[in-house]
Amino acid sequence: MTTAVVAPFRFFSLKVARTRRLGSSLVRVTFAGEDLRHFFSDGRDQSLSLFLPHPGQSAPAVPIELGDGWWQGWRELPDDVRAVMRSYTLRSLRRDALGYTIGIDIDFVLHTPAGPASVWAARAAAGDRVVLLGPAVADNRAIRFRPPADTDLTVLWGDETALPAVASILESLPAGQRVRVWLETHDAGNIRELTTAADAEITWVVGENSVDALRQARLPASAHPYVWIAGESGCVKALRRHFVRERGVDRRLITFVGYWRQGMSEEQLREAE
Repeated sequence: MTTAVVAPFRFFSLKVARTRRLGSSLVRVTFAGEDLRHFFSDGRDQSLSLFLPHPGQSAPAVPIELGDGWWQGWRELPDDVRAVMRSYTLRSLRRDALGYTIGIDIDFVLHTPAGPASVWAARAAAGDRVVLLGPAVADNRAIRFRPPADTDLTVLWGDETALPAVASILESLPAGQRVRVWLETHDAGNIRELTTAADAEITWVVGENSVDALRQARLPASAHPYVWIAGESGCVKALRRHFVRERGVDRRLITFVGYWRQGMSEEQLREAE
C-alpha cells in the first residue's frame, strides 16, 4: 500500500516490464504496476524522482510508511541501505480504454564512468523493483514547459539528459508551430529522427559545441519567442544570459532547468542547495 506525500505527487511501487536499447548509450526502460492507475501527467518535460536499489537489494529502501516524514527518514538511512534517488523526465505513458495509466517509459543515458543509476539501467531486467515519486494530477508544477498562447517561435536546447523531454515536447506541439531545436550528444550513435507535427528544424551537434552553435545561429524573426533550455547547469546558465543580454528575450519567457552539474553527483547537488 503506497502513501501519498504532498498532493499532487505520490509514491508508486513499480516493476520493470521491459528494456530497449535506443542508441549507442541510451536505453529505454518501461515500468508497470497496479499503482500506475493513479498516475496522471500531461507529459512534455514532466519531472520524476526515481528510487533504485543498491546491488544485492531486492527493492529500494524508501520509508514510504512515514508519510510526509519520508524525506527525513530516507536521509537517515545508512548510505549502503538508502535507495539511490535520481531525477528523470517522463518520456511517454500508455493508458487503457478507461484512461488509466498502464505503463510509463523513462530513457537513461549510460555514462562512462558509470554512476549507480547508469549501472542499474544497463543491467535492468523484467521484474526489477523500483519506487517512483510522480504526479497524481495531470497538470502539475513539475511540468515546466509552458509557452504563452501567443508564442510564434519556440527555441529548444538540450544535451543528452534533456533528449527525452525535448522529444516529448516536440510530440506535444501543434502543426505549424515554428520550432528551432539544438541537441547535443557525445555519440553520433544516439542521433535519431524525432516525431513532431510542428514546423521544426532540428540541429544535432556531436561533441560539446552546441552552446556556441546556438549562440551563432540566425533565428527567424519573431514578435513573441519562447525559449526552453535544459541540461548541464553551466551551459544552461550561459545560454540564458545569451538570450537575455544578446538577443533581448524577456527573462520571463525563458524556462531553464539544470538537470546536472559538471563534476558533481546528484547527492552533492542536493547538499549544495
